[in-house]
Amino acid sequence: MKTRDRILLSSLDLFNERGERNVTTNHIAAHLAISPGNLYYHFRNKSDIIYEIFLEYEKLVDFYLDIPENRPITLDDLTFYLESVFDGLWSYRFFHRDLEYLLDSDQRLRQDYREFTNRCLAAISRIFEKLAEAGIIEPQPEELRSAMSLNVWLVITNWMAFLKTAHASEASASLTLTELKQGIYQVLTLEIPYLTADYREQVMTLREKYRPRLPDAADASVSGQGEPIGNH
Repeated sequence: MKTRDRILLSSLDLFNERGERNVTTNHIAAHLAISPGNLYYHFRNKSDIIYEIFLEYEKLVDFYLDIPENRPITLDDLTFYLESVFDGLWSYRFFHRDLEYLLDSDQRLRQDYREFTNRCLAAISRIFEKLAEAGIIEPQPEELRSAMSLNVWLVITNWMAFLKTAHASEASASLTLTELKQGIYQVLTLEIPYLTADYREQVMTLREKYRPRLPDAADASVSGQGEPIGNH
């Protein structure tokens, strides 16, 4: 593997493990057993490393959301999209943990992320269109479809922050991929009012696979202060 690629891969691992703000270029160089000068030969600073990592993440999500236009969409397709997007969130989780700070720190990143968001919203809207064409959900007016797409995007990009706050009282708690993918339950919940009779049972069964099991859910249920989180 080329040194440049090793720097990116190791930086991603360290950022995910320790948090981007806790990792310096010296940490990255030491982790790779290379000199800081060797690292600076490939990247001017940490911001350049982060930007290149984002470009890789961007390409990955664009690949995942490549929607087939020559055939109907299926529930298997929908599952693949959701699983893949949450896998991507996991692989690049540092980015979404510190998103606001990172965007404020780099104008290039802020501009590219805005365009990336718009592409993702358009892809989600197209998925809703294709689901309607396949008879899985009822057709939606464009305005409603746009609002639904935004809601899905908000759930996906903020689920990690929610888990972080939900587990904040447990010092030893750490996020797992299984917990992260429980966000799929919330995404599928948004589609329930629009499911057709032919597919309702299948989607509800799929949704149940991702039901959140959060520490405070049982407490909330027992206390009578509300339903368990995710119980819609």
